[in-house]
Amino acid sequence: MVGNIIENNMVTISGKVCSNMEFSHEVYGEGFYSFMLEVPRLSDSSDKISVTVSERLVDKSKLEIGKVIEVEGQFRSYNSYNNESNKLILTVFAREVNFIDDEKKIKNPNQIFLNGYICKKPVYRTTPFGREITDMLIAVNRPYNKSDYIPCIAWGRNARYSESLIIGDNIKIWGRIQSREYQKKLENGEVLTKTAYEVSISKMEIVSSGSNPDGEQPEEENI
Repeated sequence: MVGNIIENNMVTISGKVCSNMEFSHEVYGEGFYSFMLEVPRLSDSSDKISVTVSERLVDKSKLEIGKVIEVEGQFRSYNSYNNESNKLILTVFAREVNFIDDEKKIKNPNQIFLNGYICKKPVYRTTPFGREITDMLIAVNRPYNKSDYIPCIAWGRNARYSESLIIGDNIKIWGRIQSREYQKKLENGEVLTKTAYEVSISKMEIVSSGSNPDGEQPEEENI
């Protein structure tokens, strides 16, 4: 059962370490550290993705800024409580880290597969440029009766289709993790720049649904 749950959430990202290691938390004497990985897109831009790694998995002193690595693991969420507010934190939890000696060897630098359940009514919208988008929140089971809650975005035909999904529908998705900066204005007038993370869906498949029995949907182009 545990093995099947792990297969519900699989991530591979490659890129350059772009921040120093920071202590994250400790579990039963095992320390975990976090850092940012700059992952290239097909265009000239990139995504900066948070990675969490155990001190027992890799010597943290080797994860220097500028090092090129490949990380395999899971995309996880947890709640951070700060000043009585609740914030959903998203990070790639590393299960394997490999060092790459040549950045040109990186192929398919950002891949994710999730098998989970719709846990919030999907929201369909269009951008000012006319692009169709549906926002979804997917709950993915992991061991010990825990779940990760992953924001996802469907585009085009997949957006129109997923608008009709209902809470409890089981879906599989393939895509990439993307980062997006946004600005938040505080009560004192200060403006903070923050980063949001979500999964950009390139392909989706309905596993079980009372309202959408047609199964696999056509693959959408990469965003």
